[in-house]
Amino acid sequence: MATNKNALIRYKTLDRCLQNRSRKWTLNDLIDACSEALYEYEGKDTLVSKRTVQLDIQMMRSDKLGYNAPIIVQGRKYYTYEDENYSITQLPIDKIDMDILEESMEMLSQFKDFSLFSEMKGVIQKLEDKIYRESKRKSPIIHMDKNEDLRGLHHLDTLYQAILKQLVLKVEYQSFKARQSQVVTFHPYILKEFNNRWFLVGRIDGNEKLLTMAIDRIIAIDYDLSIDYDNQEFDADEHYKNTYGVTVLNDESIFDIVMKVDRYNAPYIETKPIHSSQQVVERLKGGSVIFSLRLHNNYELQRLILGFGAGIEILEPKRLRRMMKKSFAKALENYTE
Repeated sequence: MATNKNALIRYKTLDRCLQNRSRKWTLNDLIDACSEALYEYEGKDTLVSKRTVQLDIQMMRSDKLGYNAPIIVQGRKYYTYEDENYSITQLPIDKIDMDILEESMEMLSQFKDFSLFSEMKGVIQKLEDKIYRESKRKSPIIHMDKNEDLRGLHHLDTLYQAILKQLVLKVEYQSFKARQSQVVTFHPYILKEFNNRWFLVGRIDGNEKLLTMAIDRIIAIDYDLSIDYDNQEFDADEHYKNTYGVTVLNDESIFDIVMKVDRYNAPYIETKPIHSSQQVVERLKGGSVIFSLRLHNNYELQRLILGFGAGIEILEPKRLRRMMKKSFAKALENYTE
């Protein structure tokens, strides 16, 4: 028998009835209680069959769901728990379940700023309490990078809801280059995360050009219900297909990049490709590898290459090679006494 939502509602109802020792429960009483519960929670105005409740009781008695419920029949007529303190809601969590719950809680906590998880808060708090009481392990197995001090995280849910409900926004924004903030009417399309920072992508009303806003530079947000939302059939995969990071440039800035990676860094580049266009061109004697990429020559890509230092040498295009040479020369000046 599948443990679907209706079955779980019946199990919980049967458990509540069998715990209530102030009255005697016949099979017909349990059938009525389950039927009423399904109507209350699911709006299903149908009588649960006798066979269904009998199978539910059999399932609760078994070890298939880990209940092993001590259900007995007194006088061949009245159902109850032999142990008056028993409840399926008070079962100890086994080690496998505990491991799953711990890691699930760790994963869910990364998305706590989104309201789509808000309805789970009560469940999550109960799970956290259960895990705290039953587990002695302190350190998580999965550790996800996060920056809870990043400005603007409180805007995430408002932006998410606006995109979900296709609402136009009034956004007060101040870039790092601007001396003062400005308010723009904005059609939001997607939220994008890169390098542990969040960005809002969309269009200013009346402008066809896409704009990317850093969430930490957004000062205030309000809805503008007077304007119809226009998503322009935005396709995020198509938009970012030639891009590393979030800065999408024009087609003239798409380069066929050829780079030589030393033998120490080549395994990292090969096992974690910079971009889907990455290809191995040649494996050199000594372990170095030449890779090719087709990407926008944007700020994020340049920072990535610079981060590898001497581990990466740009061979083509010459323009990007000159840019890297200039950056390294300037960096060297900082260390010249």
